[in-house]
Amino acid sequence: MAGYTEGDEENLFRANKIQRFATTPTAEVVKNEKGMKKQKSTILSEILGLEDLVSLTVWRASVAELIGTAVLVFTLDTIVISTIQIETKTPNLVLSILAAIIITILIIATFPISGGHINPLVTFAALLTGLVSLSKAIIYVLAQCVGGIFGALALKAVVNSEIQQTFSLGGCTLTVVAPGPDGQSTVIGLETSQALWLEIICGFVFLFASVWMAFDHRQAKGIGRVSVFIIIGVVLGLLVYISTTVTATKGYTGAGLNPARCLGPAIVRGGHLWDGHWVFWVGPGIASVVFALYTKLIPPQLSHTLE
Repeated sequence: MAGYTEGDEENLFRANKIQRFATTPTAEVVKNEKGMKKQKSTILSEILGLEDLVSLTVWRASVAELIGTAVLVFTLDTIVISTIQIETKTPNLVLSILAAIIITILIIATFPISGGHINPLVTFAALLTGLVSLSKAIIYVLAQCVGGIFGALALKAVVNSEIQQTFSLGGCTLTVVAPGPDGQSTVIGLETSQALWLEIICGFVFLFASVWMAFDHRQAKGIGRVSVFIIIGVVLGLLVYISTTVTATKGYTGAGLNPARCLGPAIVRGGHLWDGHWVFWVGPGIASVVFALYTKLIPPQLSHTLE
C-alpha cells in the first residue's frame, strides 16, 4: 500500500493496545470531591444548627423564653381561676380580654431578646418554615416547658389546696369528674376527637392570622412591631373565647394553643390533667405542619420572612 512502512505498522500496533486505566485520581477530582463533602457537611450543619448548641446568645435567649413562659402560665392560670371564681356573667369574655393583654405585654417584653415565642406552637412553626434551626428549636421548647413548670409551681405556692383541687391550677382539661344526678360520679367534658380538631383549627388560625405577620418582615415593618404584637394578642384572645364558647361544655377548658402552658399544671398537679393531654401537643404539631405547607405555596416573590 502506498505510503505504508514497517515503522507505521509498529505504531499502529501500539495504538491498538489496551492502555492501563489510571486508578489514581487527579488533583482536580480530589479537590471536587472534598468540595462536595464540605458542602454537604455545611448544609447538614445549617439544618441542625449545631453551632446554636454552643452559642451563648441562644442560651441567653432561652432564659427569656423560660421566664416569659413562667410568667405567662402564672398570670394566665390565675386569670382562669379568678374569672370562674368570681362568677361573672361573661367569664369567657373577661378571660379572653385579659389573656390578650397579658400575651401582648409578654411578647413585647421578650421579643428583643428571644423573638418572643414563649409557645412551642410558635417555635414549631418557625422551625418548619426555616426561621430557626433544629437545635435552637429544641432549646427553646425545653426552656418553655421548664418555664411552664415553674409558673405552675409559683401558682401552687400562692393558692390554697381547695383552689388547687377545684380549679386544677387552671390547667388544660378535656373532661372532669362530677357528681351525677343519682349520686354517682360521672365524667363530663368534650370528646377527644372534637378537642383535637379544635386544637388544630385554632392553632392554624392563630399562625395564619397573626404570627405570620411577625415572621414576614415586610408586614411587620409596614404596620409596626407593636401593632403586630397587639394583633397576635387579640387573635389569641378571640380564639380562647371561640373555643370556650362554641363548645359550651363543662369540663373542657378550651383550646390550649400552648403545649407548655398545659404541661406545667399537668406535671405539678397531675391527676385528670393527663387525660387526653396528648391532644394539646399533637394538635399544635399538626397545625404547624399545615401552616408550613401553606407557606410553601406562597410564591417566593411574595414571601418576605425574616432571616
